[in-house]
Amino acid sequence: MSQAVERAFPKDKKGAVIVTKPATGEILALYSEDTSGSDIPSFNRAIGGVYPPGSTFKLVTALAALEENVMTSTTVVEDTGVITLGQFSFPNWYFKQYGKTEGMVDIVKALQRSNDIFFYKVGEWLGITKLGVWAKAVGIGKPLGIELPGEASGLMPDPKWKNDHFQTPQDLEARSNEWYLGDTYHVSIGQGYLLTTPLQVNAWTNVIANGGSLCRPTIRKGQKSCKDLKIKKETIDLITAGMKKACEVGGTGWPLFGFKTSVACKTGTAEFGDPQNKTHAWFIAFAPISDPEISVTVLVEGAGEGSDVAAPVAKKIFEEWFSR
Repeated sequence: MSQAVERAFPKDKKGAVIVTKPATGEILALYSEDTSGSDIPSFNRAIGGVYPPGSTFKLVTALAALEENVMTSTTVVEDTGVITLGQFSFPNWYFKQYGKTEGMVDIVKALQRSNDIFFYKVGEWLGITKLGVWAKAVGIGKPLGIELPGEASGLMPDPKWKNDHFQTPQDLEARSNEWYLGDTYHVSIGQGYLLTTPLQVNAWTNVIANGGSLCRPTIRKGQKSCKDLKIKKETIDLITAGMKKACEVGGTGWPLFGFKTSVACKTGTAEFGDPQNKTHAWFIAFAPISDPEISVTVLVEGAGEGSDVAAPVAKKIFEEWFSR
């Protein structure tokens, strides 16, 4: 599998790929690419790199909101294209790119279309504190415990963290240390101060794939250490339904449309403050949906949109796996 991953990853790009068994957390492939060509051992981006996860985090926001009963399967939000808070605007990607809106959106459609307006509002209803509780429950903010050196913790920000980090309003170009609703909006769609490792992204994908357990990633075959998070079956089913539609016609995961095996997926395109507006490309997926055998997480640094760049990598890995 490691060779298949290496073949699938785009040449001359930096990033990471993780392939696991969702039910156990067993690592099938752990790939890190730095393109340096150096003989010095490369930095392991898969476990030690921290990045804004972009829209892959919408799984966590959805999970938290459903479990905290701030929304249900019938909750809808009207996609207005942009939400304005004072002098700040928070657009949906579809409106920003194409000037279009998508009407009334429920959780399944929100995941299918990766609708930012829906998740801004859900994050507002939920609040950063409850979102933080669930983010930490699925493994964000501390090492997961893989048996390799160099695993990073990532960061789940909250008002206390911001207050401590920005000591005075004069710090960092007069940015205030107060937590604003706009900060919650950013985190709700996987942006802002939020930082995660590719390994953590894979772990929360597996929480959905395996029915609600956080499994410690392991490089040892036959090992299993999983914690049941007591998540309602309806929550798992709704998120899975949205991920299934994301990989069908009308969704964002177009490279997997019509794939021979049923796939649940989520695309991610994460801004990271690049002066040229480059974005990290993310893609997460598991298959088959009914009884997942593998879970794939792909990150390609500064390479563009997840659907265009990261999803084709996952498709090649799935093709190799399911052609055995």
